[in-house]
Amino acid sequence: MTTRSEREKAQKLNEQHQAILTKLLREEDNKYCADCEAKGPRWASWNLGVFMCIRCAGIHRNLGVHISRVKSVNLDQWTPEQIQSMVDMGNTRARQLYEAHLPESFRRPQTDQYPPSLFSYWLFTDPIMKSHGWVSTASFLIILFLTI
Repeated sequence: MTTRSEREKAQKLNEQHQAILTKLLREEDNKYCADCEAKGPRWASWNLGVFMCIRCAGIHRNLGVHISRVKSVNLDQWTPEQIQSMVDMGNTRARQLYEAHLPESFRRPQTDQYPPSLFSYWLFTDPIMKSHGWVSTASFLIILFLTI
């Protein structure tokens, strides 16, 4: 059982986290889904450090928690480590990292299409990810996403 002071402390921490997330969502690139560029993302993959729309959040959830850990910006409780991950990355830095090896022919999907995950593409093409063995885990999903 938690004490009143513990609940108040947790409440205050949650309010601080919400303020940080709200501030991050005001940054230009964070105003749009990292994958499909839908306006007003309310979800995030905290281990990847990206904000996303509900549709792309569902795709990330289907990749599995060993690849992408999805949380609601407003509905879930966040830990300090998760918040720090979002502060450290954000959609701007994530694009620089995850999209560095995209071919010139790659076109970001429109919001009315079934969006492939750019993280999935990065996972499949990046030599570092291949060396970590993540490719074998998600190859089928990645190929599926890229061919739809």
